Amino acid sequence: MPDRYAIYYAPSVDSDLWQRASLWLGRDAAMGHQEPMTIVGLDPAARSAITPSAARYGFHATIKAPMALAPDQSADSLDAALSRFAADTAPVSLGRLELRSLEGFLALTPVVQSPELTAFAGEVVAAFDPFRAPLSPEDRARRLKSPLTPRQIELLDLYGYPYVLEQFLLHMTLTDRLVADMQRPVMAAAAEWFAPALADEVLLDRLVLFHEPAAGGPFVRLADYPLRKVTS
Repeated sequence: MPDRYAIYYAPSVDSDLWQRASLWLGRDAAMGHQEPMTIVGLDPAARSAITPSAARYGFHATIKAPMALAPDQSADSLDAALSRFAADTAPVSLGRLELRSLEGFLALTPVVQSPELTAFAGEVVAAFDPFRAPLSPEDRARRLKSPLTPRQIELLDLYGYPYVLEQFLLHMTLTDRLVADMQRPVMAAAAEWFAPALADEVLLDRLVLFHEPAAGGPFVRLADYPLRKVTS
């Protein structure tokens, strides 16, 4: 399988949210491995057991899902396009974030997702779809193992990912799927750990390019593209 690129939102590496999330996951996608540390109610061993997939992807919100590049595209052409797009795009408020269980996965989501955020994400998906190699039959079959609606299957075939456009929900995953008896203690530990970073609204002020150099390997935070358009 070729290497893959993904266009995500992730907060600045200097932000409290990024640093707390990286310590929670036990991995900083920009810097590498984090030293294990005890979080109230959840020791490092217990936490690492519930975060292997989330840690591999790194702390992020998916905007354009991981994709192999089309034959006529390259990392350089993607970088140039992201730079142009960011220069002509304004930041979007996420409002305040909250912890939520999404089908057993603990994630941070906007308290209310605005129409502006949904529209922004759809614009990114459409703008960068020419960079995406067609979905392989194997990847399509794998996706269809999930319970998708007819509309989600249509979006999968259009954009290589089913949770886009009106199906999009911004979320920043913090765990793998939790068994029922783990959900309450993990939620309690996360609520205390992340509380200082969730007091204020969050601004989606950048797109971030992540790279999966080898299939199944960890994603690396490759480059940030600050959104620089100023609105009156």
